[in-house]
Amino acid sequence: EKTVQETVLLVSLGERFDEARAADMAQRLTEGLAGVAVSAFAAVEEEDTYVYLRGAIQALPEIHARLAERFPGARARVLHQTLDLPGASAGQDAPWHYIVETDVVPEAEADLNAWYDQEHLPGLASVPGTVRALRYECRDEAPRYLACYDLHTRETFGSPPWLAVRATDWSSRVRPSFRNTRRTMFKKIL
Repeated sequence: EKTVQETVLLVSLGERFDEARAADMAQRLTEGLAGVAVSAFAAVEEEDTYVYLRGAIQALPEIHARLAERFPGARARVLHQTLDLPGASAGQDAPWHYIVETDVVPEAEADLNAWYDQEHLPGLASVPGTVRALRYECRDEAPRYLACYDLHTRETFGSPPWLAVRATDWSSRVRPSFRNTRRTMFKKIL
């Protein structure tokens, strides 16, 4: 079952936070704001922390102001969720978060979106160990498209079923049109 919902603010902090520091940052950003949920992920192989703030769109200006004041090096992007699929392991704990961020050459944009929505995201969602698969569009800056996978185990990524989904003819046709691509594995910290 596909569901599409809210706008999300994704904050990239440019350094790796631990759980305590992420909790403090979340509290400072959302204090007094009702209905804002926070989750945070530290990159495994890079110095970065991604923080998702979900909830009331009217809170975004206040959160932006707090970010600028308290975390001046942070980069914030507004994401519009376009696809949300429960995974084969929906309901299980998801301590791993894998993200592919990319732009695409203009002439391949329709093909990329059809591939992600019809084959790739549903295929990776069906892999045992995938808890949830989501797609977002960032309309104001690059990279424009984000595909996010919540994983029960890190071994899900790169497992034979995962690799089989990545090895389709359609995947081979679309992937060369990617530009400005970043692939990152994160560990959940909040």
